[in-house]
Amino acid sequence: MRSIKKYIIAIDQGTTSSRTILFDDSARIVGSDVLSLEQVYPHPGWVEHNPAEILDGQVRTMRNVLAKSGVPARDISCIGIANQRETVLIWDRASGEPVYNAIVWQCRRTSGICDDLRGRGLEKTIQSKTGLMVDAYFSATKIKWLLDNVEGLRGRAERGEVIAGTIDAWLIWNLTGGKRHVTDVSNASRTMLYNIDDLSWDKELLEILDIPPGILPEVVKSSGVVGVTDSRIFGVEIPISGVAGDQQAALFGQACFSPGMVKNTYGTGCFILMNTGRDRIKSENRLLATIAWDVGDGAEYALEGSVFNAGSSIQWLRDGLKIISSAQQASADAELVEDTDGVYLVPAFTGLGAPYWDQYARGLLCGLTRGTQREHIVRATLESIAYQCVDVFIAMKDDSGIDIKEIRADGGASVSRFLMQFQADMINAAVNRPTIVETTALGAAYLAGLGVGVWKGKGEIGSIWSSEEVFLPEIDSVKREKLYSGWKGAVERCRTQLRGGT
Repeated sequence: MRSIKKYIIAIDQGTTSSRTILFDDSARIVGSDVLSLEQVYPHPGWVEHNPAEILDGQVRTMRNVLAKSGVPARDISCIGIANQRETVLIWDRASGEPVYNAIVWQCRRTSGICDDLRGRGLEKTIQSKTGLMVDAYFSATKIKWLLDNVEGLRGRAERGEVIAGTIDAWLIWNLTGGKRHVTDVSNASRTMLYNIDDLSWDKELLEILDIPPGILPEVVKSSGVVGVTDSRIFGVEIPISGVAGDQQAALFGQACFSPGMVKNTYGTGCFILMNTGRDRIKSENRLLATIAWDVGDGAEYALEGSVFNAGSSIQWLRDGLKIISSAQQASADAELVEDTDGVYLVPAFTGLGAPYWDQYARGLLCGLTRGTQREHIVRATLESIAYQCVDVFIAMKDDSGIDIKEIRADGGASVSRFLMQFQADMINAAVNRPTIVETTALGAAYLAGLGVGVWKGKGEIGSIWSSEEVFLPEIDSVKREKLYSGWKGAVERCRTQLRGGT
């Protein structure tokens, strides 16, 4: 007798869009829907989102997917959530109304708070507890800023009238009708408030940043039922049984289950994660140690390098400079010229991430001559994505002692054959692009499915993963070193230009 098909809703709430993908129990995509998300820039370097737009867009895409696919809500086994990490907001515990916009991970408004923490000699303490660098990227200083700058908010927090959370917590709270205020271990580990060894909110860090512990969510495992949706949303209650930060979800979706396996997501930024298993690696090269997931048998860790501007630099070409009409055009234009003719772009529009962690660096376009054409600038932009990843790969090899032979690539920009080939050339390793590049959503689906028994374990999931195309390095070491040397020179100029350097 034919078994009944099971379906999983995967939420992929990102920096520029709210997406829902419906998977079946063979991990095939049944339907999808996406809505763009407006970026709010109240001041230079500040980035915000409207929390109501995030919630409304995500619920609409879920409903749209069900309507378009014809799958009734009663046939949905579970919901998995992957979310943009570090972005944080505070909302009223009774009404559910946000007290201010969500402050996005890219926002640099708290750089001064970070300078103060470093000036007080707290960087090593924070890194030892959280695995993170002191940077405005993370949630902790954003929460402090809200408490210090929204009138009356600190008093309300101390009285227990408001609660705080990353986007997963915001979605879960609303989807469960305000019954569950939770976040998973992977998201908690990105706040700069969570002790990744003790697996708890760190009292000392909360005191340092003057954040009342009562406003924070309960921390739960990444797989397992954390609540059910309010029946008013879909007409039935659906278990929410998988939660992870988007990059950890992508690592899971890429089936990188063994220590030493690496994935790179080419999205708004680039996020390179290496599975390190039960061992937390303390980086000597300014990479991050983070919790990958806990699927019920204890926390597993990852080593991570974060690149702040990748796909966003292609958006800059399209929306800022207006020299391309679409992201797809960038790859085609890049291949119209043999090289960049000496042009380098360092897209430090919101500072530089790993391994530099320079929050004051700003973008630099250099090497221009009268012979520079539009295509050279486009190609330099695509190449800059790969170069930033090379910086991270070198640091990752040094920290782990592992010679990386392959990376698994996903994310929007991974569809560019030009970028994937140049990446393989520059890291001198294979770049393996999977059949399903929506691995963030797929990871959320896998975690949720595991949580309710759709899949029995990692072994079953690993057998589902398949490769679409493998890119192998094609250039020699002399050319590779020459290109990379030029990049390093451009980065140095980028970092000194605002400090009076030459």
